[in-house]
Amino acid sequence: HTGHVNVHETGAIEGTGHKVIAVPSPDGKLTPAMIESVPELHSDEHQVKPAMVYVSNTTEIGTVYSKAELQALRQCCGKHGLLLFLDGARLGPALACGDLTLPDYAALTDAFYIGGTKNGALFGEALVFAKPRPDFRWHMKRRGAMLAKGRLLGVQFQALLEDETYLEAARHANALALRLRDGVAALGYPLPVESPSNQQFPVLPNEAVTKLQDMGYEFEVDHAVDAGHTMIRLVASWATPEQAVEDFLRDLASCK
Repeated sequence: HTGHVNVHETGAIEGTGHKVIAVPSPDGKLTPAMIESVPELHSDEHQVKPAMVYVSNTTEIGTVYSKAELQALRQCCGKHGLLLFLDGARLGPALACGDLTLPDYAALTDAFYIGGTKNGALFGEALVFAKPRPDFRWHMKRRGAMLAKGRLLGVQFQALLEDETYLEAARHANALALRLRDGVAALGYPLPVESPSNQQFPVLPNEAVTKLQDMGYEFEVDHAVDAGHTMIRLVASWATPEQAVEDFLRDLASCK
């Protein structure tokens, strides 16, 4: 239910005549048991027919699928004749802290993409099909996704995927996020989401949130936990300076 296609794409999937069936999850990840419930509830012509499972790695709350978890999803999809698509907008951080490799993703999904925008590229993502889809370029053209200067997108990935540049950028983001996590925890603030990646979700008193915003910090307010506390979302990137993390922790300490 937290997946981008469900909450951040202004109904783009529905706009193409399909429908997103959202499945609630406590940690942003799907399991075979969650998937099993959907075909049972969509078993005749009065409901939409499920065709594909969509997952993100990392998820929208920073959690990461293991190889065993993705293998279980692959098996479940095969059982029900479902395609498996993996959103890789944050694939860099997932590769940098998980046990899945790019060949694993190719073997276990029908399609996934290597996120460039969030990991050092100027723009664009690299879509990978496990099997050739020669008709896909027609879909790209029809949907306005074929760039006249597409080679400029490709040359970025040629550079990023050489000499582990892509992984190094993601490792930097993860390392600084974990420094944020440890520093926030040391100040006594809880982080309910156990994220090993570059997204962290501390719960702060509302007064601290306001003070940080007044200092000029920009972060997403995730949701109100109760009348006096709010969960915020902190994200470190390939370009985050170490000093920025230390400055934030210093200023957060001053809010107590």
